[in-house]
Amino acid sequence: MIVAAAQFTSEPGSVEANARRMAAQVREAAGRGARVTVFAELALTGYELELLTQDPSLLVTPGDPRLEPVRAACRETATAAVVNCAAPTTGGGGRPAIASFVFGPDGALLTRYDKQHLYESESGVFAPGRGDGRFELDGVRFALATCFDSHFPEIAERAADDKCRVYLASSLYWKGNGERERAAVYPVRAKDHALYVVLANHVGQAGPYDGCGLSGVWGPDGTALAEAAPDAAGLALADVPTP
Repeated sequence: MIVAAAQFTSEPGSVEANARRMAAQVREAAGRGARVTVFAELALTGYELELLTQDPSLLVTPGDPRLEPVRAACRETATAAVVNCAAPTTGGGGRPAIASFVFGPDGALLTRYDKQHLYESESGVFAPGRGDGRFELDGVRFALATCFDSHFPEIAERAADDKCRVYLASSLYWKGNGERERAAVYPVRAKDHALYVVLANHVGQAGPYDGCGLSGVWGPDGTALAEAAPDAAGLALADVPTP
């Protein structure tokens, strides 16, 4: 099974434009054999915390009509996509979550995961999630994480204990810290827990940050299997053996 990490520069606050870009990358990844494509943290709006605080129309639900391009791309290619976005919650004191919606090959929602470990100023905007994210595709069990989650080894440990084979991380790392964080976190999670680890990152401007790209995939021994460019939209693809 081929997995893909997608990176692009989100248009700030434009759910429609970013959904169209995601749909195009789902089709591109599928054309190169991918069965699942994962996108960066808050890629649907850009990492725009101030905008998300001011404009509740930027929050989406899985059935939001603005996400139809992504759902349609999944149906047309019979592949899955992990869309990270800001989404309403039923609790959390009215605060939204940083959520990953996983759309399956029929365009329907397979699962939703809400980021558990919020980073710095995120905690003033979002509510933390309370449970782990899991889904299965082609007999392969996947775990979900969002950026700072991956800095907590127990997230990956639970994934391995739960018989997950692939760990999908929607993230934001920026120039000046990206290379260090990648080396200190993602290959280590892969090797320590015998997981395939997939990192989807921003490239270019992402709110106050300059995303460093370098989306990648690591094998269970910590070896880098694929890496996207540091300065351009694109995909990192790697093959994960199925059971």
